[in-house]
Formats: sequence, C-alpha cells, structure tokens
Amino acid sequence: MPVRLSRLGPIALALCIFTSGLAAPALSQTADLPLYRNDQGLPTLAPLLAKVTPAVVNISVESQQSTDQNPLFNDPFFRRFFDLQPLPQQPQMRRQMSAGSGVIFDAAKGYVLTNHHVVENGERITVTLKDRRQVDAELIGSDPGTDIALLRIEAAGLSALEMGDSDRLQVGDYVLAIGNPFGLGQTVTSGIVSALGRSGLNIEGYEDFIQTDASINPGNSGGALVTLDGRLVGINTAIIAPSGGNVGIGFAVPANMVNAVVSQLIEFGEVQRGQLGVMIQDFTPDLAEALGVDAGAGAVVTQVEPDSPAEAAGVQPGDVIVSVDGRPVASSADLRSQIGLKRLGRRIEIGILRNGELLTLQAALHKGPQFGPKFGEPATGRLSGAKLRDLQSGDPLYGDVSGVVVMQVDVDSRADRSGLEAGDIILAANQVPVASVAALRQQLASIDGALALTIQRGSARLFLLIR
Repeated sequence: MPVRLSRLGPIALALCIFTSGLAAPALSQTADLPLYRNDQGLPTLAPLLAKVTPAVVNISVESQQSTDQNPLFNDPFFRRFFDLQPLPQQPQMRRQMSAGSGVIFDAAKGYVLTNHHVVENGERITVTLKDRRQVDAELIGSDPGTDIALLRIEAAGLSALEMGDSDRLQVGDYVLAIGNPFGLGQTVTSGIVSALGRSGLNIEGYEDFIQTDASINPGNSGGALVTLDGRLVGINTAIIAPSGGNVGIGFAVPANMVNAVVSQLIEFGEVQRGQLGVMIQDFTPDLAEALGVDAGAGAVVTQVEPDSPAEAAGVQPGDVIVSVDGRPVASSADLRSQIGLKRLGRRIEIGILRNGELLTLQAALHKGPQFGPKFGEPATGRLSGAKLRDLQSGDPLYGDVSGVVVMQVDVDSRADRSGLEAGDIILAANQVPVASVAALRQQLASIDGALALTIQRGSARLFLLIR
C-alpha cells in the first residue's frame, strides 16, 4: 500500500463529549524540567495540562459545497425514457460542517491560531472554549503557503499559550500534542521530537516541519505542539496516514515560522513575500567534490535572474548559499522557506562560499510570489484522475520553472497508478516543454505511443512513464 500524506482536518463534525476531572496534586519540580508528582508520589503532567489546555480550542466551520449530479440525468435517452424535465444547469449546493483545532496566543486581543485548510471557504467559524462557551470568530488573515490562519474572538477570561523558540528544539525533546481529533473534544497525547527541518513533502509551499511521534489524528489540524515547560513550539498540520489514521509520523509548523507569518497577517491580512531571484539545487557531496568546495550543507546557485536582488547583490552561478541573516541553510527547500518568510523590501545578509572563500553579501528583496486562489481542471486519457492547473504566482517554484501543477490525484485512478502525485509539476511530455494545461493537452493528443513526463517533485527532477 502506498504511503500517503494527509491533512489532519477538517473532518466531518461529530458529537463532542468532553469531561474533565483534574485533582489538585502536589508537585515537585526541578529548576530545568517540570517534574510533577501527584498525592501518591507518581509522575504526572496534570498540573501542566491544567495550565495550558484552556488555551487550546475546538473550531467548527460551516461552508457550502457543490454536489455532483448523476450523469444519467443528463443523458437524452434516459431523460426521454423517464419523461424527465430539463434540469437547471447551476450546480447543486449543500451545507457542510467540519471541525479542527486552534490555539489562543494573545488573550487580550483574542487572537487564535489555526490552519488555513481548516477555515478555507468557511462562511461561519465557531470557536468552542474548554469551558464549553461558543464564540463566533472573525478571520483576520490566512496564508496557504504555510497553512497558517489567524482568527479573532471576543470573550472574557481567555487563557493564552506563550510562544516558544522552535529553533532551540532538539531531536528527542518531549512534546505534547493537544487538539480535537475526530471531533471527540480536547485530547492530549505525548511523544518526542522525531526530526527537525522536514521538507520536500509537498504538503505546503514553504516547509520546515517539526516531526513528532505524539499521536495526532484527523481533526488535530491547528492544534498545539507544546514542550514540557508549557510553551507553544508548533501548530499541528499533517500526518502520514497510509490507513487514514495515526502511525506515529506527524508534522507541525514551527513556532518561529508561525510568528513570522502572524505578524504580517495582523498588519496586512496576508503575507507579502520577497524574492531573491535565483535558481537553486541541493548541495550534495558529489557537487562539493565537483566544485572543490568544503561545506556540509547549503544551496547551490544554478542561475541568477537578470535585474534581480541576487544579481544586484553580486550572487553568481556556482555560489553555495550557506546562511541567511546568520541562520544556516540546510538545503534548497530550506533556503526557499527562509526567503519566503522575509518581508518585501527587507535587506538581508547572504553567506556564500565562492572558490573556497566565505563571503557576505547584502540584498534587498523584491516582490515575490503571493499565494492566491488555486483553480484546476480534470485531466482525461492517460492522466485521468488528476486535476491540473497552470503554474501561477504564489507557487514556490514560480519563476524558476515552467510547467503544469498537479493539484489533486484521485485514489486508484489511472494517474495515481502511474505514480503521479499532488504537488508534482509537469515540465515536459516526451521531452517537449509544456508551459500550460492547454499546451500539455495539445502535446498529449499528438502522442500515440509511450508517454514519459518530466516531473519536478520538490527539489528532485525525474521521468515518469505513463502507461
């Protein structure tokens, strides 16, 4: 069975049953780690959870979704046989309820963090607090690129979680995941940080995930990832779910990335991204040997766009970008994420290796891709089951490559069985470049034999044989 990545929510809204019964245990605590013991002297996290869980909320979203009509109703023979009258052409709409999670991070202003995909297209958003109060929420802003959304509620007596420094996390640190899985109500699970800086998963445009084995499931989207000192270090957003449920591999957006996004959502209602203007690839040991450079990580510049901030700063093809504003660059995906979170017009310091020499360059970021609405159209023939659209402003590789974005692949469809995945960018068909869906369709119509697609998948480029 193939491994699939899945959002944690929203999910169909279920009956929420919430019970609470915390005793007031005695506690003993070291200076470094909150170690609690209850009245029987047994270890417990109950006092910590009593402090942090009031800041985690349940979110329900009302939206409208079009429903597909039975194709038989549009068949002339079928309609004539059953003497049916012509049907209206407008799509039928039905109301849908979904559920997710959220985190209060500013009690005075009523700011609540959640995921973009939880509240996307929501007509009414309701926040349920731990004390069961229900409050209508206002959407302040949302960023599809990082899957972060900001809500505001008006209510008295709110509790907030303090933001932690996610850059200080280490693999092996203990964390707690708090959210609303399957619409059951507030649930707490525990685990460790399994990995840091996860990217290339094609879940979001800008990826720098915290991976954890804390049990998280559909509906945990927008919930809190908390350290044992009670600080918010991540917003839970996705899981690997080959069977649809938790298998111990979950991902959270780091708190430092959330902070960068939220400050712009509060100010502008959106994220205004800057662009450096380079084409890059991962720095590998083979490239290090070929370039004669001794460096452990970074991103190799393969092309510099004319009249770009990179050209003005003096960046050259073959340079290895190893840091941005003093923060190390681990890979090409990491560089895209770091630049994508910088404000438009901001001056940054770029650390590069050139001919074995470490240099520092200054660049002022120009306007970069902004994530906007994404529309798609279904494919037919050998790509049936895939939903495609043109590469557009707001995509991470916009301006770097030219091609067609695979928005969605239906399970067990022809496209799925051929290995096509959501997030792939189709660059060429039988080595003929395709810059749009129309160009791809035209090229496919001219191919009778074997079909080989050139695919950009994350930072990798590959050939995919479509049978």
